[in-house]
Amino acid sequence: MFNLIRRDVILQKRQLIIFIPFILFFIIMGVPPVLTFLVASIFIPFNTYAYDEKAETNILLNSLPYTRAEIIASRYLGAIVYMILSIGVTSLTLFAFNQSFNIADVAIGSGLFLLFAGLTFPLFQIFKPGYITTVILISFVILTLIARPMISFIAEHLTAITDFIANASILALYTGAALAILTVYVISWGITTIIYQRKAF
Repeated sequence: MFNLIRRDVILQKRQLIIFIPFILFFIIMGVPPVLTFLVASIFIPFNTYAYDEKAETNILLNSLPYTRAEIIASRYLGAIVYMILSIGVTSLTLFAFNQSFNIADVAIGSGLFLLFAGLTFPLFQIFKPGYITTVILISFVILTLIARPMISFIAEHLTAITDFIANASILALYTGAALAILTVYVISWGITTIIYQRKAF
């Protein structure tokens, strides 16, 4: 399974050359650190899916001595590994450019990535190749644009929720959010494995 994760890095080595300039662009444009961490985390896993979608790599992968469960596990575990590495590189870059950020930015950016990955990874197995990457990337941009208005709307109209959040401790909020996101990610992993095992290549 380690070799499957390493394969993604080998396939993405050309893309990795533009990773730092990509992050630098976000920093220079003054994008909030949370969004920078989120986009940096998405870079490798979603590029890998896009490449596999174009090259129909799943046919080759299924001819190798790996079970389908292992192939999906490498995607989900690999996404976490790449997220950690991306956050490390992004943190160093922000530090080098004297851009302030804190552990909350890292935690929220990581959580949003895992949530987004958990919601979208099954879609790569459900929809036909050729369109899903574009649809997901457009959805990501749209969600990013409407996130703040949605939060404002919830804060104004769902007072019970906002009162509960206001009265809860920071530790309780982060713990609850982390458990909820990890639950979504694990459920997504299971759903994707079931779908992938039933697919014909």
